[in-house]
Amino acid sequence: MRAAVLVIDMIKDNFEGTKGNRLTDEARAFLPALNHLLAVARKIKYPVIFASDSFLKEDFIFNSKLKPHAIRGTHGAEVINDIHRGSDDIIMGKRRFSAFFKTDLDQTLRTWRIDTVVVTGIATTFCILGTVFDALSHDFKTILIEDCTAAHDKKIHQIYMDIYRNSPLYPLLRVFQAEEFINMVNRQ
Repeated sequence: MRAAVLVIDMIKDNFEGTKGNRLTDEARAFLPALNHLLAVARKIKYPVIFASDSFLKEDFIFNSKLKPHAIRGTHGAEVINDIHRGSDDIIMGKRRFSAFFKTDLDQTLRTWRIDTVVVTGIATTFCILGTVFDALSHDFKTILIEDCTAAHDKKIHQIYMDIYRNSPLYPLLRVFQAEEFINMVNRQ
């Protein structure tokens, strides 16, 4: 397995001033596990890519109930400081839910001969879902790290994890806890 770790939407506009927000509270809780996973990934030379919302002020997406946020080039579109970053990590802006949609992620992964993407971040019901299915649609095996992802509701997050875990796409789509994944790659 030649994997890359994707960290989805762990940006300042999603965290700052959101105390009491269930999604970000859940995401804050998994930060130690995510930082450990990223440290292990870097040690074994798995690339780490931060795929983060990076919108234009006039973006089409804001014609919905979404308020303008993560405006390209602003403080709010930056990765949160609580995540430890490596000097070789890639930060890639995305303008829609999937990290693959109209980005160079597919070409980047193929350049590195990656065959598996490991998906972490927020939110399970939107950007994680879009990224997971686009990864599979681009013929990448996909591993979802259950305890390094979150949704607005724990129950809904668990429902999605159970759907993924019991999917007929196994073993192309697998769900792991962070420590399970770390143990698996350490045995290789």
